[in-house]
Amino acid sequence: MAVVLVPLATGFEEIEAISIIDTIRRSSINVIVASVDGNEDVRGAHGIIIKTDKSIKNISADDIDMIVLPGGWGGTKILATDEKVQSLLKEMDAKGKQIGAICAAPYALEKAGVLKEKFTCYPSVKEDIENTGYDATKKVVSDKNILTSQGPATAICFGLEIVKILLGEEAKEKVKTGLLADSCE
Repeated sequence: MAVVLVPLATGFEEIEAISIIDTIRRSSINVIVASVDGNEDVRGAHGIIIKTDKSIKNISADDIDMIVLPGGWGGTKILATDEKVQSLLKEMDAKGKQIGAICAAPYALEKAGVLKEKFTCYPSVKEDIENTGYDATKKVVSDKNILTSQGPATAICFGLEIVKILLGEEAKEKVKTGLLADSCE
């Protein structure tokens, strides 16, 4: 069974985190929700508290098939400076494993040096990313082993692409149909 790590840092964007976790779990992918700061409960950007499964401290790239970073500027800034998150991103990329980031989180990928040429993100965040391959026309952009998405309204589409990458088109279509997510094309 595929395993996806979703690290949460204080200030994460709740819609993105929950939509991604829920969408991928509907396909039977194992999702580990991990705390970056070690606290079991992590507060999002809008005050919603999520109970995590474990701390990120003892998770290695060998334990997971993909790491997916939710956005939210506060959480992203932590993900971009946290040594464990940054080293996991670099290790995942070196092994050719899948990495995803939505909204502000591609900024954390750039800080790790793993963001590829083509990407998308929350429009205002592109000013903080030096890479010039920003694409505002797509909800989700894939470049090599990196998957990026724009923001809260694109989170389900992003989750569906994660399902497709890890389990294939048929699994994606099954979840998409159940979610009535016809706008994810």
